[in-house]
This record gives sequence, C-alpha cells and structure tokens, in this order.
Amino acid sequence: MSGHSKWSTIKHKKAAADAKRGKAFTRIIKELTVAAKTGGGDPDGNPRLRSAVADAKANNMPADNIKRAIQKGTGELPGVTYEDVVYEGYGVGGVAVYVEVLTDNKMRTTPEIRHLFTKHGGDLGQPNSVSWMFEKRGTFVIPLAAATEERLMDLILEAGADDLQGGDDGYQVTCGPVAFPGVRDALEKAGIAPSEAKLAMLPTTEVELDAKKAAQCLRLLDALEEHEDVQNVYANLSFDEASVAEGA
Repeated sequence: MSGHSKWSTIKHKKAAADAKRGKAFTRIIKELTVAAKTGGGDPDGNPRLRSAVADAKANNMPADNIKRAIQKGTGELPGVTYEDVVYEGYGVGGVAVYVEVLTDNKMRTTPEIRHLFTKHGGDLGQPNSVSWMFEKRGTFVIPLAAATEERLMDLILEAGADDLQGGDDGYQVTCGPVAFPGVRDALEKAGIAPSEAKLAMLPTTEVELDAKKAAQCLRLLDALEEHEDVQNVYANLSFDEASVAEGA
C-alpha cells in the first residue's frame, strides 16, 4: 500500500477523534479566518474561502460559527491574527515531511515543532528542503454510496480531473490546482457531496520503510497532527500496513 494512501486513511480515521476534542473546529475556524483575511469574505470570489466553508459544512459546523470566523478575517469582528507557516523536515529513514501551520505566535510554534521532530527521531529542515518532493494537487474524497464509479468517472473527467482511485474509505479524485474549482462545481451540481475537498501537497516520490521504522515515523506524523497550530501534515512514507499492525 502506498504511503499516501495509508497516511490518508489514518487521517480520515483520526478525523472523528479530532472533532470530539474540538481540534477539527479549531483548524477550520483558523482557515476560514485566514482565507477571508487574504482573499475577502465572499466565497464565490475566494476559492480558498469556498473550500474552507465546504470543509466546515462537511464537519457540521454551525452557520453562525462560520459567519463569525469569516467576519473576524474581514475585520468586521475583532479576532486573533494568524500567520501561514510551512515547516519542512525529515522523519526516521529519510522520509520527507511537509507541515502546514496557522499560528498566532511563530516564536512559540517553531521550537515546539522542532521538538516534535527531534523527539521522534527526525530533523526540522530549512525552507524548501523537501517541498520539491511534493506537488500541489486538488483532492476529493467521495463516499462510496454517493455515486457509481462509472458515473463519477465520466463526471470528473469532463470537469478536468485526471485520476480516480477506489478504496475502503471511498473514491479519491485528484486534479490539478487550476481544475479544482471546476471539479468541485461539477460535483456540487450533480448532488455529490465530498467528505473532503481541498488542495493538498502530494508526494511525487516515496520512501519505503520496514515495520519498526515506519511505526516510529507514524508516531512523528501523529504528534504533528495533534499540535494545536498544525493544519495539515504530508509525508512520502510507504510501508506494509499488515507488518506495522502486527508490531503495534
């Protein structure tokens, strides 16, 4: 199983736990606020905000919460100022790790992220040290019950997507960043609601690890995911899922 597929699966399973302790809402509220601040409060004219609103709705966030977060971004309501920060580094075995963060205090967040890398056998690198191993792509996760594979394939290819993969958690659709709004609109018009829709950094190469090293690397990825300022974590990790499960 590829590293991306496995890591994607882990993230989906963690989503429910994150929502229970409020992390999902915190992550989304930050994204709504920053998206509105950088591109304006109208989702129709702000692709990043539109994606954030869709994510909020998919996580059943109340409309009032969404509105307040947007108003804080546009300055209509007072709020905290967040900064987009990317951290790049390596996990055990040379696995490339790309971390997207929204923080109100970079001086606090940077040493905390560095500590997590060090604690789990990794190293925090310099900017652009691993980004060249990732590519920005539009990604959608579609529930299996939402559409047949044939219907979905016809729809997304016509809208400009270039790949469709099936799995236990649903269909995964990928496209280029430019095609992302068109694919999203096509799914919306067809009444197909993705459980996830966003621009993501997907690995172009993978590093395969044995079960022991993979488990250690996964602990780093989990720790980064759980940090309050972290929005997304991407890694080019590949491993045998059954072997890691046996050693867990």
